[in-house]
Amino acid sequence: MTAVLVIAGAVLALDQVTKYVVLARLVPGAPLVVLDDFLNLTLVRNPGLAFGVLAGVPLAWRWVVATLSIAALLVLGRLALRMLPASGWLGRLSLGLIFGGAIGNLIDRARWGSVVDFIDVYWKSYHWPAFNVADSSISVGVTLLALQLFAGDRQRR
Repeated sequence: MTAVLVIAGAVLALDQVTKYVVLARLVPGAPLVVLDDFLNLTLVRNPGLAFGVLAGVPLAWRWVVATLSIAALLVLGRLALRMLPASGWLGRLSLGLIFGGAIGNLIDRARWGSVVDFIDVYWKSYHWPAFNVADSSISVGVTLLALQLFAGDRQRR
């Protein structure tokens, strides 16, 4: 469990520091080009879930989004308690990445009512929804966890 907490703490710290810098230095909606035709840093606020899902929810209903985030964290916590004893380093890494990212975005919701996103990846006219360190961490963690669960199912057969 210690490794999960260390990884989650590192992700949380990196997420919050990058958001602090972005909030201090970027103008909302004004892109800062990092790589032409591929990557900008653009400060946007996401009141919805990951990648803007439920972003159009009225302000009075945003507590539902926060409740869904907390519920997902609780489900993940239960899963972590069940799988950690046999999960190995990959399981601890994936859970740490997910927990750290989820807590980082939950802190944003509590502080500002929305998540601070700033990584803007695009190609030609296609833009991936803006994201942040926490979102990346959650995505990588979920992918690793799914691969581990899939591999475990194959071994049990």
